[in-house]
Amino acid sequence: MKTRLDTTRIQAARQVIDPVFLDTPLYRCEALETELGCAVSVKLETANPIRSFKARGTEVIASLLAGDGSRAVVCASAGNLGQALAWSGRSRGLDVTVVASRFAPATKLDRIRAFGARLELVDGDFDLARQRAAAIARYDGIRLVEDSLDIETCEGAATIGLELVDTVPSFDAVLIALGGGAMATGIGHVLKALAPGVEVICVQPLGAPAMTHSWHRRSVVTTDSTDTIADGVAGRFPIPAVLDDLLLVADDAVLVREASIIAGMRLLLDHAGLVVEPSAALGVAAVLEDRDRFAGRHVVTIVCGGNVDMDAYHRWVGTAPIPRS
Repeated sequence: MKTRLDTTRIQAARQVIDPVFLDTPLYRCEALETELGCAVSVKLETANPIRSFKARGTEVIASLLAGDGSRAVVCASAGNLGQALAWSGRSRGLDVTVVASRFAPATKLDRIRAFGARLELVDGDFDLARQRAAAIARYDGIRLVEDSLDIETCEGAATIGLELVDTVPSFDAVLIALGGGAMATGIGHVLKALAPGVEVICVQPLGAPAMTHSWHRRSVVTTDSTDTIADGVAGRFPIPAVLDDLLLVADDAVLVREASIIAGMRLLLDHAGLVVEPSAALGVAAVLEDRDRFAGRHVVTIVCGGNVDMDAYHRWVGTAPIPRS
C-alpha cells in the first residue's frame, strides 16, 4: 500500500503557509506531569488567529486556488475548518462558502461569519453538511474542499510533524486527536519518515468511534450517530483513502470516555492555563485512562483547537472532578 502524502510537498508547504500559523509553541509542561505521571510536552496549535491547526491546510489550498485563477470555494465544517478557509480565502480574494450544522458551537459559527465567509446552516450533523457542500460545488461549478480527503489538508497539518522533528525529539510518543484523519495522517507520516522511533497514538471519543473502529478492522466502519462533546472529531463516515494512509502511520488508535475528556480540559486549565475545546483534550484523556502505559515516558500532546462555547465550557469544567494520581 502506498501513501498519498509526500514529504517533499510537505516541506514545500511551509513556504506558502502564513508564518503566523507556523512554529507554534512546543514546551514541557511540568505542572501537568505531576498529575499525569509522565513527562508531557504541549504543542500549542491554538496560538494563532483562528485558534486551531486547520489553517495550515487551508493556506496551501487557498494559495493553489488563487494561483490558478479560481474565485470561489466551498467546504463543510464542524467549525474550525470553516474559520480557517474563510481566513485563508479572504487574504487571497476568494469567495468562501461554509456549510455547517446549526447545532455547531455558536462561537465557531460567529467567527466564520466574522472572517467574511457566507455561512449556510443545515438541520443535521457534519455529514449532512458534507452532502450539502458537495451539492453547492456541483451546482456552482466551484472547488469543494474536503477535509482529510484533500491531500493539502493532510500535508498542511503534516508541517506540525516537521516542527516536532526539528526539536530533535526526546519524546517517545505523540498523542493526536482523530476525527477525519488529516492531522493524524499528516503528523504520523512525517514522524514515520523522519523519527520512526516515536509511537503515533490516535485518540477518539467513545461516542464517535468510526475511524478508530475502522483502523482496528483495517476497513471502513460507519456509525449511525455520534454522541460526544468533542464536536470537532464527530464524524460517522471515514474516507477510505484517508484510512489507507492512517493504517500506514498510526501505531495505535484508542477511545476515551466523555468524563476523561472533561477531566483533561480541567487539567489543561488548572495546570497549563489553557482554555481548550474538547477535541484538544483527547491526548490528556488518553493518559488519564491508561496511566501505566505512559508511566516514565515522554509524550507530546497536540492541543489542536481552542474554539469552545464558553457557557458549555464552564458547565463542563466547573463540575469536573479533578483526577488524582
